[in-house]
Amino acid sequence: MQIQEDISLKPYNTFGLNARAKYFLKVETVQELKDALSLTAYPDKFILGGGSNMLLTKDLDCLVIQVALKGIEIIEHQEDDVLIKANAGENWHEFVMWCLKHDFGGLENLSLIPGNVGTAPIQNIGAYGVEIKDTLESCEALNIATKTIETFTNDQCQFDYRESIFKQDKKNAYVILSATFKLTTGKHQLHMDYGAIRTELEAMSIVKPTIQDVSKAVIAIRESKLPNPKDIGNSGSFFKNPIISKTHFDKLKNNFPEIPSYPVSPTEVKVPAGWLIEKSGFKGKTFDEYGVHKKQALVLVNYGNAKGSDIFDLAKLIQKTIQHIFGIRIEMEVNII
Repeated sequence: MQIQEDISLKPYNTFGLNARAKYFLKVETVQELKDALSLTAYPDKFILGGGSNMLLTKDLDCLVIQVALKGIEIIEHQEDDVLIKANAGENWHEFVMWCLKHDFGGLENLSLIPGNVGTAPIQNIGAYGVEIKDTLESCEALNIATKTIETFTNDQCQFDYRESIFKQDKKNAYVILSATFKLTTGKHQLHMDYGAIRTELEAMSIVKPTIQDVSKAVIAIRESKLPNPKDIGNSGSFFKNPIISKTHFDKLKNNFPEIPSYPVSPTEVKVPAGWLIEKSGFKGKTFDEYGVHKKQALVLVNYGNAKGSDIFDLAKLIQKTIQHIFGIRIEMEVNII
């Protein structure tokens, strides 16, 4: 292991923020991770994955440990499904493409989501009607306190909308090592009713879509609306879509007849945060080196040399404005560091 000093974290976060790590260490095996966590000379440590779901608002005066565990393997192959294990350091989109190359279905709607496999169970990442919880069989995690490996089943992960036990009761207590998914090998169930997937497939003149076709449609939609972090610093959706009572929604509809919603339960609906942000006048607004993306109001962006603290202040302003106009508190999906 080679510990580096005073390292810029700009290449390691999708916002492209130039925060610095006092110490930096890349680990490529579980044993290296255990050894790094046991370094008593560096009492304060920060675990870094793909850097896709965080906003660095300051320099990190600690040892930053980047988890770079690689590897994908087929655990069990049955007639209609397969168990695939991917290690935490694998790039998420590349893993999805690997699955599609082998005609394994279930993750195609999650194409082009930034980040690594290790982050996926923590965030319960989701897009176009599909979430990690729909296919995750289990995940292995290292208990930071005991340095032992534990397995969490799907139920034990306590998944919810953009939530898991690793963001709640077990926050900062574990490091995800790998995730195992149960995917289909035939009779794939396509999810095409969310967003503009069907419309995009029609535009592509595809009548009988495959899982590969659905992935291509999702990628086309995402590329048309979302900025590539390699071009413009961002972390994808910055806010969660709020869930409100139907009573509250009905009152809002009197003043905003066009307000969209999706049913969640007999008494609750989900309102698109992007619509609320756009209606509040923030879509496309720029503030020096940062702002709200012109095509997708859910995405806050770094146009060059912005500070994480500036983007955080903008996020709080958006929250305050939406609370004032709609009486809705929207939560940040991105982790603030």
